[in-house]
Amino acid sequence: MIRTTRPIAPPGQRIGLLGGSFDPAHAGHLHISRIALRRLRLDRVWWLLTPGNPLKPDAPAPLDRRLRAARDVLDGHPRILATDIERRLGTVYTVDTIHALKRHHPEARFVWLMGADNLAQFHRWHRWPEIMGALPVAVMARPGEQVRAGLSKTATRFAAARLPQRDAAALPFLSPPRWTMLSHATSPLSSTALRDSGVWA
Repeated sequence: MIRTTRPIAPPGQRIGLLGGSFDPAHAGHLHISRIALRRLRLDRVWWLLTPGNPLKPDAPAPLDRRLRAARDVLDGHPRILATDIERRLGTVYTVDTIHALKRHHPEARFVWLMGADNLAQFHRWHRWPEIMGALPVAVMARPGEQVRAGLSKTATRFAAARLPQRDAAALPFLSPPRWTMLSHATSPLSSTALRDSGVWA
């Protein structure tokens, strides 16, 4: 097993949580993490590499391999950390991971980060309304997904909790449910395309 350490969250730190398989991690993940750092004025972003995705029928590559690849992409970035904390916590579902992190770091200001493609199908996630009620959410632009995300079941149900993106820097300080959708230059890279191309075989 690759050597890892549990990330540290000093009291009051604003930390973005970007979860997923990262199968593999790529420059697009780094791109949206940098945007989140800047637009939300975060102190850190943690990549939460899940051991497995309950919504996907095929298992991802071994976690240690994905973790090494993610760290190669980050290349020592001082404010973005790739972590296997879900394996350490023993959680399967995002909602349980979030509750566990909040128990371990009660004074941190966590923000969940997701792509617009994930918001479009967020209602399929386990106990998804509970996630929206657990911490603020920032939705990052994805090519061709903005309209579908904006019309999604989640966006409709939580329309009154939406924060204008001009006020995004306030998001870490707001009580959930609060969310915003950020428009920005997007990357065409995707993990699926990299797997299909044979680059990640």
